[in-house]
Amino acid sequence: MNYQEQYKNSIENPREFWEEQAKAITWFEFPKEIQSTDEEGLIHWFKGGKMNTSYLALDIHIQNGRGDQTSLIYDSPVTNQLKKYTYSELLNEVEIVAGMLVGLGITKGDRVIIYMPMIPETAFAMLACARIGAIHSVVFGGFSAHELAIRIDDAIPQLILTASAGIEITKVIPYKPLVDEGIEEATHKVNNVVVLQRAFLKAEMKEGRDIDWMELRARSKPATYVELDATDPLYILYTSGTTGKPKGVMRDNGGHAVSMKYSMENVYGAKQADVFWAASDMGWVVGHSYIVYGPLIQGCTTIIFEGKPIKTPDAGTFWRVIEQHQVNVFMTAPTAFRAIKKEDPEGKLKANYDTSSLKYQFVAGERCDANTLKWLEDLLQIPVIDHWWQTESGSPMIANMAGAGLIPVKPSSVGKAVCGFDIRMLNEDGHEVQTNEEGYVVAKYPLPPGCLPTLWKETEKFKESYLNKFPGYYFTGDGGFKDDDGYLYITGRIDDVINVAGHRLSTSEMEEVVNSHKAIAECAVVGIADELKGQIPVGFVVLKQGVELSEADIEKELIQMVTKAIGPVASFKRAVVTARLPKTRSGKILRKIIRAIVDGTSFNPPSTIEDITVLDELKDLVKLKKLGMSSLKDN
Repeated sequence: MNYQEQYKNSIENPREFWEEQAKAITWFEFPKEIQSTDEEGLIHWFKGGKMNTSYLALDIHIQNGRGDQTSLIYDSPVTNQLKKYTYSELLNEVEIVAGMLVGLGITKGDRVIIYMPMIPETAFAMLACARIGAIHSVVFGGFSAHELAIRIDDAIPQLILTASAGIEITKVIPYKPLVDEGIEEATHKVNNVVVLQRAFLKAEMKEGRDIDWMELRARSKPATYVELDATDPLYILYTSGTTGKPKGVMRDNGGHAVSMKYSMENVYGAKQADVFWAASDMGWVVGHSYIVYGPLIQGCTTIIFEGKPIKTPDAGTFWRVIEQHQVNVFMTAPTAFRAIKKEDPEGKLKANYDTSSLKYQFVAGERCDANTLKWLEDLLQIPVIDHWWQTESGSPMIANMAGAGLIPVKPSSVGKAVCGFDIRMLNEDGHEVQTNEEGYVVAKYPLPPGCLPTLWKETEKFKESYLNKFPGYYFTGDGGFKDDDGYLYITGRIDDVINVAGHRLSTSEMEEVVNSHKAIAECAVVGIADELKGQIPVGFVVLKQGVELSEADIEKELIQMVTKAIGPVASFKRAVVTARLPKTRSGKILRKIIRAIVDGTSFNPPSTIEDITVLDELKDLVKLKKLGMSSLKDN
């Protein structure tokens, strides 16, 4: 069935369509209801189904005689390690870690925070939680102790799994002190912390709370899978919210497994035993869906890459991995390729490697500019496919579906709606806009399997954030338009969440940090265009009277404060002192206009602006400080 037929069927007959897709995975008991509605009016998929995600990712392949196939490759240029695990070996590792959890009293429904780098044990831990019905919440290792504390107090975990350190190119990042500080700051106190000591840095242990990973492993017995309901939670993954407080996106087991199987086959065109590589982090949704669960449920070989696109050792490292491991489908953020292009503009290092195994190159996480797309197409001579999705959806919402008959790619477009997603563009009044007219990007509710059924412990916030703005639709928070051929384009966030190198970050959270500085009267943090990272945050600050600190000192202190509060991932590197900020007459700061002035894009001053001259002042300041993209991209 081609794309058009599949898509039409998925929208007109969703229950029948997803019942058929559900048959592609193994159930202990097939669902009694394909789609159901709870007392809150929220939709759930596959109610009454009994299954286990870890079983689908591991045991089923071994039972089908494929235990000797390579399941996971750990490639770490920063530690000069290369390890491969067959499906049988991976199952053994996961069962041991599951036994470690059981031995510490972890049972179905308990939460476990995983704060670990890009190493195999992170995947073992995720699959082990899934195996026994514990709910994991992976926290990106680049986040600060404060961000960790927020997640501890929301998830209320019984256990934290961590490692002594991670590595960023050559810089060693101690994780354990961040965990200790996060636990100290949090109101909820975690019972135990299990620490994997890495060879290059040993962490100090707190007696009575901390447990050595390897010592615990040595005395633990393997634990097998338990039967779970399809609607039982699999994990919580926190994503930036407009209030600064992260939202706990919850994923259920059944819908997620069906979605992973379907998207691997139909969006990515990945067949069983293909080598699938998502160069992301397991702390992000891409890592959950397409480093760990998706490839293993599909029976592929997946790659955990502990390195960067450049400097580990050079801009040819991606091509080396593709050749060495015979990668068939590859996905990463456009930022990675922009970094490679900057180091190796003509792609000369690519000539040193044979990448003929590669069928499809996918890019996601942020907008892929037409120049980068063309550069990649010329270099690889295969389809380069931009696509779009969110932490909330868990899998692609818009794409050129490679496995369903590849639609020709259009530069700057993210393709057409993925089967099951009825994507519309609405105006402020909730009416559909005309072709080529920008509107709010929404999806008809109910959403297909795999999307978040709700937020962790916050059903009302789920409705408020996603369902209430346009009744009957899921509100994505992005703007976009549809062209005459039905191709969709995403123009960016309409709230204060920005996309830095594929990472969603809240500028309001950064503003809270900046405003806490003793010299700052008020501020606006906006995301401005950056050639390498897509967007980066810049702070515009108004000082209190009588401040004697220099602008350079204030900028330095603010950079340190934001980095400590959020982490280096925030990429906050510029703070500019201004006499005043443009505001409406009611006092609302016009952040969108500030961003337009810095980016050099057109805008119409609103009639509600307090003082039109402040815009000219801001334009002069932007020129004086050289805040355009060309001066910021190398910072």
